[in-house]
Amino acid sequence: MDTLVSRLQRDSNYPGSVTFLVGGGKDIVPWTQLHAEALELAAVLQDRGVHPGAHVAVLGPTSRAIVTAIQATWLAGAVLVVLPLPMRLGSLEEFTTQTRDRVRNADVELLIVDADLAPFLGEATDADPPVALLQDLVAEAAVTTAVPVVADVSPDDLALLQFTSGSTSEPKGVMLPHKTICANHDAMIEVVGISSADVIVSWLPLYHDMGLIGLMLVSMTAGLDLVLASPQDFLGEPGRWMEWISEYGGTVTAGPNFSWVLATRGLRTRTSRGLAPLDLSTLRIALNGAEPVDPATVRALVAAGQPHGLAPGAVFPAFGMAEVAIGGTFPTPGSGLRTDWVDARVLEGERYAAPSTPEAEGARELVRLGPPVPGLEMRIVDPESGKALDEREVGELQLRGTSVTSGYYRAPEATAELLRDGWLCTGDLAYAIDGELVICGRLKDVIIVGGRNVFPQDVERVVGDVDGVRAGNVIAFGVAGRHGKEALVVVAESRTDDADALRSEVSARVREAIGLPAREVVLVAPGTLPKTSSGKLQRALCKARYLGSELNPAN
Repeated sequence: MDTLVSRLQRDSNYPGSVTFLVGGGKDIVPWTQLHAEALELAAVLQDRGVHPGAHVAVLGPTSRAIVTAIQATWLAGAVLVVLPLPMRLGSLEEFTTQTRDRVRNADVELLIVDADLAPFLGEATDADPPVALLQDLVAEAAVTTAVPVVADVSPDDLALLQFTSGSTSEPKGVMLPHKTICANHDAMIEVVGISSADVIVSWLPLYHDMGLIGLMLVSMTAGLDLVLASPQDFLGEPGRWMEWISEYGGTVTAGPNFSWVLATRGLRTRTSRGLAPLDLSTLRIALNGAEPVDPATVRALVAAGQPHGLAPGAVFPAFGMAEVAIGGTFPTPGSGLRTDWVDARVLEGERYAAPSTPEAEGARELVRLGPPVPGLEMRIVDPESGKALDEREVGELQLRGTSVTSGYYRAPEATAELLRDGWLCTGDLAYAIDGELVICGRLKDVIIVGGRNVFPQDVERVVGDVDGVRAGNVIAFGVAGRHGKEALVVVAESRTDDADALRSEVSARVREAIGLPAREVVLVAPGTLPKTSSGKLQRALCKARYLGSELNPAN
């Protein structure tokens, strides 16, 4: 059975290359050359005591050096831990604390850090591992004469500790052995139909599973052409994402729902200004994932992309999670957006997805996410009894198969809760239809009001459309109300000076959408809602801050 190490060694025979588009620059590096540099760096790491099974953490922005260090870590036989960057944390102190906690919890023996970030690590203690500056390692590797001993790792050996996003709880280290990642890669390559003709375009962070495993590592181990930018490059000018695809003939890309909203705006702006159209005709996989998918977002992108040759069927959602390496379910490529209309009242009251029509009162549109990828199987069970449910009955999604994690690192209780009788308990509320997955929401996030199961995503989507609210920056949750019943609270980032009018409009929209009032609408300053390092809303943390009167109100 293959390992990442054996697959990386093959890339010396691949013709593909990686094009680094970082900070406005352009650096085209054949995978064969990057592999040679990674071997040199692996020798340096081994000289510093890195041994097979050692845990090595890397911290730095997307760059040629970071990608080389990632490959070198595996070639040295070590376990990789990629640490999140301070994209949106409340303070420098919070970043330092979280980074140190992750390093200690992962039993890291060497921390490789970009020189620009080293000052933000704070004072080291005896409990912290030695720190090596990335730039020093690269310089040393360029002149080394040492020959690395490429590790003879086993498929069962741990390859990666992938920290969860922490959107519903504290981040945990997902253990991914070599065989698990390889199995998921094989499944994704098969279902997507990846070939040497594909060009992958990504700006996603390398500390997130979609960016690291789903796009960068697939390209690296299969020798595919990869165009790699950084999250900062995309967020600084979102329109460049589609420009990169046009310029390099990109065929495969991916991003969370919010990023496609930004891409749509960029395409619309280009069209409104009368600029020459882009060529998006090569794009066959435009994956929307990593957070709840809004069908309206997908339709808007398809419409905005039409003048640029974007194939409507190229844009579609799928389901994945760190605990299955990345890919969980995947629709047929080219099938585009497919949805299921259900009666919201039946869904909320009886947890059954009764078919409905778009024009029916109380109809709710949910996204079909395809069947499990090869090697995985799924079932929907009653959260209380564990009984397997029939199609259209809503319960917890469970998965099992070749891509499932072996558990959370140094967290036996959390692992026991995650893995039960061979099944991975995802915590997602879902149902099946014709063998395909449909996600309703997160089990822990459901708000029970008046005997109804209200899904916070429904409230957040409606409020996000209110003029004066920053779209994608709304959190809804339940709190204890009178007589032991739950009440709804909505927290939204405001971009208006008339707070009273905005609260009234939000309240009216919520009541209109779900037929229930919000106990309170809280408006906060832009950029202050708690999010994970990958941009996911942190409902639990927001609720805790609300209860502790720690939210930052809008002026």
